[in-house]
Amino acid sequence: MANIDVLYFASLLERLGVDREKLELPHDVRDLSGLLALLRARGGVWRDVFDGDQPVLMALNQEMAKPHAALAEGDEVGLFPPVTGG
Repeated sequence: MANIDVLYFASLLERLGVDREKLELPHDVRDLSGLLALLRARGGVWRDVFDGDQPVLMALNQEMAKPHAALAEGDEVGLFPPVTGG
């Protein structure tokens, strides 16, 4: 099991009502896509936020990452909505 920090930004923070949390990942959660599935499985607003209809950008240790990026002990994951410009 890995212990990670998850940070939520912008509208994700507003919708979920939490800005960060420490998670102990189950053995079967090994990458960012697994983390999103774990969060979605919480149900309610968590399912709505991470259901796949709305893209979520991910950063792993402050670098943009793809869903297949592996997670390790002590990692920091940032989750945020796509940035729109104007």
